[in-house]
Amino acid sequence: MAAVLLIESVMKFAIALFSAAHAPSSRRALLFAQAALAGGHEIVRLFFYQDGVHNASDAVVTPQDELDLPKQWRTFISEQNLDGVVCIAAALRRGVLNAEEAGRYQRDAVAVSAPWELSGLGQLHDAVQDADRLICFGGA
Repeated sequence: MAAVLLIESVMKFAIALFSAAHAPSSRRALLFAQAALAGGHEIVRLFFYQDGVHNASDAVVTPQDELDLPKQWRTFISEQNLDGVVCIAAALRRGVLNAEEAGRYQRDAVAVSAPWELSGLGQLHDAVQDADRLICFGGA
């Protein structure tokens, strides 16, 4: 009987989140990302697009009896030293600004800070090129 050699391969994931922090898909995305890392896989980039940009907002106030997903995302990205990118065009449309963009557009509200980075959709394209799989959560 021949021996079977099992080779476990590490997958590289790019993860895109399209839904707001209060949507169930935001929690599912976070759980998937945590499980991927726990399973020894790699996350090339987390990309927050459309209403997903609200997950990066410091301005979201979560009711006491609900999970504070923006806080959980921030902690997860910081602790795991991940690349958390917020689509700048989607963020601007929704008023989710970092200090640089708030200054550029003369707005008082700053809602995005480290570990988040505002950048273009090209960052998602680059992540897809580097990843084995693109996993999307939320959206149409």
